[in-house]
Amino acid sequence: MNKKIAVIGAGNVGATCAMYLAEENLADVVMVDILEGMPQGKGLDLSQAGPVRGYNAKIYGTNKYSDIKGSDIVIMTAGLPRKPGMSREDLLNMNASIVAVAAKNIKKYAPKCFVIVVSNPLDLMTFQMRKITGFPKNRVLGQAGVLDSTRFRTFISMELDVAMTDIQAMVLGGHGDTMVPLPRYTTVAGIPVGELIPAKRLKEIAHRTAVGGGEIVKLLKTGSAYYAPAAATVDMCRSILCDEKKIMPCSAYLTGQYGIKDIYIGVPVVLGSKGVEKILELKLSAGEKKALQKSAATYKVHLKDIK
Repeated sequence: MNKKIAVIGAGNVGATCAMYLAEENLADVVMVDILEGMPQGKGLDLSQAGPVRGYNAKIYGTNKYSDIKGSDIVIMTAGLPRKPGMSREDLLNMNASIVAVAAKNIKKYAPKCFVIVVSNPLDLMTFQMRKITGFPKNRVLGQAGVLDSTRFRTFISMELDVAMTDIQAMVLGGHGDTMVPLPRYTTVAGIPVGELIPAKRLKEIAHRTAVGGGEIVKLLKTGSAYYAPAAATVDMCRSILCDEKKIMPCSAYLTGQYGIKDIYIGVPVVLGSKGVEKILELKLSAGEKKALQKSAATYKVHLKDIK
């Protein structure tokens, strides 16, 4: 029997996740959305691409949460974008409500699954997901630093004109402007990036990484990124389903690591068949640790805004 992955939300991120999952023949995929016909149409369209793209995974769409039954992983992508005149608190509570509905249904129909949250504000929505499901902390995580690190890798590749696959990067902290890129833990074919790029320029690249999502929003004008977020999410799914035990920076629940507890924030974890199997504590400089704790403190304040 094939593994099964449910994607909550069949918009750009959700549908692209489904496509990438299918093309890797990683699992059968069910997309759930409240819009009638939309997930069904996208599922049928993706199925018809299978004979050409070489995949046999079953893909279908539905409006019923009950169809997620038996899922090994549930990917939460549903949520509203911020609109003109809407405060951060408005967006936070609207998406918290959407996540709460999904969480209750995930608990009901897929009680043994792992949950990967992509909905924004990501770290806060991941906290909300775990709070409502009551799942163990190793089974609920957020896709944060995986995407941020790939953006950092991409910008370094552009700067040096070298293969992106030769670059390993590490970005910690919240998935937003308070993220903490770590050039000290970033290498190009094993060479510390600081030996290849001047410190001032590296700082500029790190800043571009921190606002990388916003840069795409400004360019698109009517939407946000979805190819890279979906690719990062599928990378996490693969590591769990195939027990790859990859070290990835994910939004994980901290219980004192880095001097932070009772919150989700981006840190390096070992991701395998048990989900978050271990949180790695890197040796941070005083400045790096302060930045990470500041990022966490910001999200702790925001948690109080969720009604």
